[in-house]
Amino acid sequence: MTDQDHRSEVQPPHKIETADWHALPHPQVFSTLGTSASGISSDEARRRLDLYGANALPEAATRHPIFRFLAQFNNALIYFLLAAAVAALALGHTIDAVVIAAVVTVNAIVGFIQEGKAEQALNAIRDMIAPHAAVVRDGVRTSIPVKELVPGDLVLVEAGDRVPADLRLVRARNLLVDEAMLTGESVTAEKHEAPVAADAPLGDRASMAFSGTLVAAGQGAGVAVATGRHTEIGHISSLIAKVEPLTTPLLRQINGFGRGFTVVAFLASVALFAFAVLVRGYEWVDALIAVVAMAVGVIPEGLPAVITITLAIGVQRMAARNAVIRRLPAVETLGATSIICSDKTGTLTRNEMTARRLVAATHRLEVGGSGYAPEGTFTAPGSDDDVAALEAAEELIRCGLLCNDATLAETDGRWRVNGDPMEGALVTLAVKAGLDPDHVRAEWPRQDEIPFDAQHRFMASRHGDPRGGSVLFVKGAPEALLARCCMQAGATSAEPLDPAYWNDEIATAAREGERVLGFAVKALPAGDAAAGRRIGFADVSDLCFLGLVGFIDPPRPEVIAAIAECRSAGISVKMITGDHAATATAIAAQLGLSDRLEVATGADVDAASDARLVQLATAASVFARTSPEHKLRIVRALQSTGAVVAMTGDGVNDAPALKQADVGVAMGVKGTEAAKEAAEMVLLDDNFVSIVSAVHEGRTVYDNVRKVIAWTLPTNGGEVLAVIGAILFGFVMPMTAAQILWINLILTITLGLVLAFEPSEPGVMGRAPRRSDAPLLTPFLLWRVVFVSVLFTVCTLGMFFYALGEGRDLATARTLVVNTIVVLEIFYLFNVRFMHMTSLTWHGALGTPAVLLALVAVVVAQFAFTYLPAMHELFETTPVTFMDGLIIVGVGVAFMAVLEVEKVLLRRFGVVD
Repeated sequence: MTDQDHRSEVQPPHKIETADWHALPHPQVFSTLGTSASGISSDEARRRLDLYGANALPEAATRHPIFRFLAQFNNALIYFLLAAAVAALALGHTIDAVVIAAVVTVNAIVGFIQEGKAEQALNAIRDMIAPHAAVVRDGVRTSIPVKELVPGDLVLVEAGDRVPADLRLVRARNLLVDEAMLTGESVTAEKHEAPVAADAPLGDRASMAFSGTLVAAGQGAGVAVATGRHTEIGHISSLIAKVEPLTTPLLRQINGFGRGFTVVAFLASVALFAFAVLVRGYEWVDALIAVVAMAVGVIPEGLPAVITITLAIGVQRMAARNAVIRRLPAVETLGATSIICSDKTGTLTRNEMTARRLVAATHRLEVGGSGYAPEGTFTAPGSDDDVAALEAAEELIRCGLLCNDATLAETDGRWRVNGDPMEGALVTLAVKAGLDPDHVRAEWPRQDEIPFDAQHRFMASRHGDPRGGSVLFVKGAPEALLARCCMQAGATSAEPLDPAYWNDEIATAAREGERVLGFAVKALPAGDAAAGRRIGFADVSDLCFLGLVGFIDPPRPEVIAAIAECRSAGISVKMITGDHAATATAIAAQLGLSDRLEVATGADVDAASDARLVQLATAASVFARTSPEHKLRIVRALQSTGAVVAMTGDGVNDAPALKQADVGVAMGVKGTEAAKEAAEMVLLDDNFVSIVSAVHEGRTVYDNVRKVIAWTLPTNGGEVLAVIGAILFGFVMPMTAAQILWINLILTITLGLVLAFEPSEPGVMGRAPRRSDAPLLTPFLLWRVVFVSVLFTVCTLGMFFYALGEGRDLATARTLVVNTIVVLEIFYLFNVRFMHMTSLTWHGALGTPAVLLALVAVVVAQFAFTYLPAMHELFETTPVTFMDGLIIVGVGVAFMAVLEVEKVLLRRFGVVD
């Protein structure tokens, strides 16, 4: 029986959360959980997943559907309509009351269905950005969704990761974990592998890493001993995930508008009622019904639901473009973004590193090939002896392979790296040079390592030398390594270090847009490994410098076009990177980031006062050699100018800047869970183009919201002015309350919804960003509301008096008025679809599938309203003639022509916003 077979027969305990895992030695932990340092098998993992369930906390309780439905009536506009229905019923106008109630109910149903869809969309979005964990299964490192983690899995963690389950640590290297969420301690906890006392309190269990805590520094490995609700965090009900609120600032603005509008409408209704009774001599019953008609005409009861639908559609469209919105307010903010601060590697570039240049003390080599495919040749420029140059670089290449945690694999014909991209490029380089990574790593076994440290900027590993003794290999930032070297590898032996030579080579590589790593070596005493002594930072001194490797990470071709689109849209793009200033400048020039590239460094940011930093941040297009802490200051400086800033980030230290930014954008592929939680948006492909696509979509969403408002308010205003005119001038009502409600009902659930599906207008990215404090009702929209309301009133009353002048009865005149309003609203819909250009185009006439479908529905409903006997009884209507229909359409055409002329004049005078 094999060891794997033996492990699969071991049954881990069911109540694993009761075990004192922190007090058990490693062998007992492995034995109890039926696992080993090679992890468990995939088959065993599937069995345990069925046994223990998903590694997830119970979902937060949601409102019962009945309460969620009743909540749709909790709106000032709806209260006003319900009061009107009660008044109509009390006056014996049962049909009017029933129609009002029907309108309110239909709107509640639409809101109820849409809210349910929005919650489902948010849940689906959470699944799209579900965190992953690095584990060892079947003896191979792999990445799995955190939900599939099971007890017995060997989990690997490093700085920036959120611990995915309760882990009994079996390896810890400089591991610091922020456990404030569990213990309240603000200081990070140091972790190690040794058991601790069984009665140690939670905060003193140094051999454990608990689910939900954050790895602040170092790296480690641990066996999952508890998952899901059995973890420590699972015992804390207050930490169970809550559904994010659906109300956004724009919706709050709409709700506030609704409350204010209701107060004004109520006061106006009281005044109009008093005027009708006291001045015009109306019977109070007739006056009250007239006021009810005005109330139901003026209330835009469907506006909040339609705007919610518009926002939800925008979220779904962005998700289709690999930009997942985690918090709905970001949909609105994206449309106003004026500055995008972006990381370079992987976002603006391909993140497929290629080692292109090797520099030793005596030779230089250029490497062919691209990406991670191990295909390419070595060429020594200016020399005929490529073989001698390659032999001179052999130890440099071997150092890059051994001081390295990445692996290279081919799947579906594409070479992929499991690990850091630059380390993957070094593995590819070694294979190109004829080395077998597995054989070399077995021949030079690793004994200890110092993981890459951001402060010291290098990684070191100690290996057994097949010739005897131990060797320390180091790779990192060339400046950091040169400061620790006293010698360099010469043609035949070590020679004194020549810093000037290396600095010139570093600058040359950087000017060509390459990232540069330095490599060094040091022989260690033979007895260190045998004695079990760990290497420390003090050992990384008196090194022998081996040489440099220059890497190229070419810009994404599509990013160049995206940045050009940003510039045409008035959006400034700033690159913030940790790279050398010359490297960043070269890439920025290839991207076309700015006509005049100004570069600032992290040192410049540190030296600048807050006032000076505002000038620096505004002028500079590239920030090089920056730390995550610099990002926060840069964002604040830019925001102080009134700019709306989108900031990308992927590390745990980026979280403050992501929270500070108006739109925090986390990387979905390489980003840490801490960064994703701090961000409003997550890029599923880590591609800058997806940010620009999201901004494009954000502008479209905001445009569509404005179109909804521009279409809804004027049409309601026209109905109200007609009613007010009848009372003020003492003529009969041109429409009954039930007829007004019919118009509102049939148009709100058809034409009112289609604007939410409108595609982007041409030139949406050719306009300057809107101001972040721009009011919902801009001067242009206010003008549109007034102007179109007056046109509606003129057309409506003109048709009414035309019919009466022709000797038609009141029912026929009112039927013509209702049909006229519907036709006007249809023509106005086609006009408002393009607010920044003419609607008289073939594309504008065809409309979208949603528009055409809604148009068919409206026409069918209106024919039923006009010609069905049952509708005659319900709404007091009569059939109209074919000639009447032609006249109504003619009025609509004239109305459209007037609006198009108005649009041309406003564009000419620059009034459209």
